[in-house]
Amino acid sequence: MSATSRTHAGRAAQLAADAAPAAPVGAEEDGSTPSHQGGRPGWQRGRLINRVGATAVLTAAAMAGVGLAPGFATPAEAATLSAKALRIAATKKGAPYVYGAAGPTRFDCSGLVMWSYRKAGKKLPRTAQAQYNKAHHIKKSSLRTGDLVFFHHGSSVYHVGIYAGKGKIWHAPHSGARVRLEKIWDKSVWYGRIG
Repeated sequence: MSATSRTHAGRAAQLAADAAPAAPVGAEEDGSTPSHQGGRPGWQRGRLINRVGATAVLTAAAMAGVGLAPGFATPAEAATLSAKALRIAATKKGAPYVYGAAGPTRFDCSGLVMWSYRKAGKKLPRTAQAQYNKAHHIKKSSLRTGDLVFFHHGSSVYHVGIYAGKGKIWHAPHSGARVRLEKIWDKSVWYGRIG
C-alpha cells in the first residue's frame, strides 16, 4: 500500500472511530458497566467492532485501489487510462488529417484525442477547447505520458495532442499532414490530465 493510501485509510479510520456511538451516560471506561454479553460493556464491544470494521473496509478499499472520493480516478487508474489512450493514438500513425474528422481512419487534432480516449474507456468532448475545460489542469513539472498538451493563443485553445514523453506529442497536425509523433514546437502550451 502506498504512503498516500495509508494516510487516507488512517484518516478515514479515525473519522469512523470518532463517529462510533458514544458511551451511555454513567458508563465507565474500565468496564464496570454490566453487560449480558460476557461481562464486557455492550457499548465498548460495539465501538470496538465499529473501529475494526471501518478499518478493515478502508484498508481493503485502499489495497484494491478504490478512491475515497467518488467520481475521481485513482492515480493508478488515471495513469492506465492515459497510457492506453497514448498507445491507441500511436496506432493511427499516418492517418490523414481531415478537419472535423474523429476516426477511425481520418482525424483532426481533437478528433484523434477524443477517439483515442473513447477507445481507452473515457468519453471526452469534441473540441480542443472543450477538452481543455474538461481536463484537470497540471503544471509542466507534473506532466506524464498520456496527458494532454493544449496549444493556445491568449485564452483560446486551438490545438491538442497526447504527450508521448521527451517533449513530443502524438497529434493530427493540419490539412495535408498525417497523424505523427512530433516535438512540441511552441511555448504557449497548457497541460491537462484526464482521470
